[in-house]
Amino acid sequence: MSKKSDDQSSGNPLGVGALGDFIRSQRRLAELSQRELAKLADLSDAYLSQLERGLHEPSVRVVHGLSSALNVPAEKLLNFLGRDRGEGHQAVSTEATILTDDALTDSQKQSLLDVYRAFIAANDHS
Repeated sequence: MSKKSDDQSSGNPLGVGALGDFIRSQRRLAELSQRELAKLADLSDAYLSQLERGLHEPSVRVVHGLSSALNVPAEKLLNFLGRDRGEGHQAVSTEATILTDDALTDSQKQSLLDVYRAFIAANDHS
């Protein structure tokens, strides 16, 4: 009866659950504890835990704090919430897909991201 629904905002293909997974993956890749990330983002430990579990939709201020602390563009985090400010961006990026894939370990995710980013950088220079 108290079933949590992540699709409260219509047209939102990802939502707060996917954002929480992404934040957790980024935190683990950065080798930060919840407490350390919360401090860097100026959040309480409990609130960060709730965000990672998809229980709350963060404000833009919180997104910017997490963006800065995790060194991830804010618009990437906003994409998960259907608040993409860019034109023609896909809702799910390749990096987000890698980071939220539960079949991969954090080490495997980092390796894939490194290779992917190297390919993108090589394409940008050609």
